[in-house]
Amino acid sequence: MTKTETVETIDWHTGGEPFRIVPDSPAAVTGAGLTVAERRIVAMESDEAQWVRALLCSEPRGHADMYGCFLVPPDDAGAHLGVLFWHKDGFSTACGHGTIALGAWMVASGRVPAPADGVTDVVIDVPSGRVTASVRTRAGLVEEVTFTNVPSYVHGRNVPVATSRGTVTVDIAFGGAMYAVLPVAAVGLRVRPEDVASLTAVGREIRHALNAADAVEHPGDARLSGLYGTIFTEEVCPPLLLAEGGRRLHHRNLTVFSDGEVDRSPCGSGTSARVALLADAGELCLGDELRHESVVGSMFSARIAERTLVHGIQAVVPAVTGTAHATGTCRFTVDRRDALVPGFVLR
Repeated sequence: MTKTETVETIDWHTGGEPFRIVPDSPAAVTGAGLTVAERRIVAMESDEAQWVRALLCSEPRGHADMYGCFLVPPDDAGAHLGVLFWHKDGFSTACGHGTIALGAWMVASGRVPAPADGVTDVVIDVPSGRVTASVRTRAGLVEEVTFTNVPSYVHGRNVPVATSRGTVTVDIAFGGAMYAVLPVAAVGLRVRPEDVASLTAVGREIRHALNAADAVEHPGDARLSGLYGTIFTEEVCPPLLLAEGGRRLHHRNLTVFSDGEVDRSPCGSGTSARVALLADAGELCLGDELRHESVVGSMFSARIAERTLVHGIQAVVPAVTGTAHATGTCRFTVDRRDALVPGFVLR
């Protein structure tokens, strides 16, 4: 791709977390005969795809916590589209907030026909598997989206990690990507805006330490190995009994993913990992609800859609509900005289 190219995007946010959609994706990732998982590897090795990703994530067109995607063909006719998720450091294996935004955009834009009132399924192939965004409309407007994720499961319990705040123990779970999870109190902090910088630092320490030790190997697909993020959690209130049966748990979390990016939403794949851990501990059962709150106060609602077995491991299929909103459309251009292309990242 030359410096004279333009890139058009459609921008949304889910729970405060940005999602920049690129409908006209680089040719390197749209060729025939590849699965979405294979396209992610191609993107990682493609100068063209990496250049566009960096252009849209980096300053002055983006920022260190920008997130987005390339639209690509699905694996087969059973899905409406395929997608490659990206951020400032590369291409991720899953993205729940992005799946919610894509479902909302596909229906709101008319790319997938939907009734004025009802639920419409948008099927999406992502690098970690096939997911479904069930889009609820009312009076012709998108009201909410529930995404049904890939099977999610516990990878490890009570794993010790040395940090600058002392040695902590983390639980590791897969929710489309691998996460380390621990109570925020274990590092003497809270899930609140004033502690974000400190939580980012220790979250990076945990991720780097576990990845350096090769402690997180996916049992079925090496492309999904490695720790993607660290989730700090705290309970907002004790579980409440629901009138229709079951219980409601209300937890707050901060997810630090990739190399120090902070999720403004409650994190969809991270919420799925939390569902797997809580189900494994017997704290979340069929019929229960997890209200998962972010550091900015946005909320996802999650439940167990079903229990299953994957790679010989007891797993759950999480269903996560949230809302997404359009923020604008952009036409980015590049001046051939600009020495800072594709951009820079400065925190």
